[in-house]
Amino acid sequence: MSSDERVPKRDGIDVGDILDQLEELEGSITTAEGQEELRHTKRMLKHLPVSEHISKYTGRDMGEAFVGSIIFGLPLLVEDGVFVIAQYFLDSRFLGIPVFLLANTAFVIALATGLLYAVDFREVRITNPIFGLVPRRLVGVLTISFLTAAGLMVMWGRLFAGGPTAAEMIARVTVIWAAASIGASLGDILPGESKGTDLTLENLDELVG
Repeated sequence: MSSDERVPKRDGIDVGDILDQLEELEGSITTAEGQEELRHTKRMLKHLPVSEHISKYTGRDMGEAFVGSIIFGLPLLVEDGVFVIAQYFLDSRFLGIPVFLLANTAFVIALATGLLYAVDFREVRITNPIFGLVPRRLVGVLTISFLTAAGLMVMWGRLFAGGPTAAEMIARVTVIWAAASIGASLGDILPGESKGTDLTLENLDELVG
């Protein structure tokens, strides 16, 4: 196994190359103290923290987003205020359009985007965007958090309580979605870059095939 397979790469620094140079230097050191110091330096290099950059989007990231959605969404499920807010979204109309429902949806999208790409938790790089434009991670976080919010409401008997219309059910889900999207975003990026296969369209074709 080569050095660059054993150790991380830091920004602008290939630790594997440094280790290779130290191994070449090892033969020229004759004292026991020098050899020990060199081994200590190599051990320190091998245990450098991994890059703070996140570029891959893997199945593990999706799992972390799911867990984060549950943690942030669960506390709201027992609150009847969810129904009040959802009804307010539907009642607040301009020219027949539920403006606050749309505003809440835009808010959720903007919030997730900010947490992923603007707030300095991690430097999240956009790679292989969908259609060359839409970030995969953002789509994953929003979709997973929405489906998790809907699933939790169904499981806890909160989605169909009181015989709501389809619009009322969607409005209820968006209330939980706002909190779940925060959990999904943080759950995805805070642990750092996950190991595993990067989920691109090409890789998905290979996995399905």
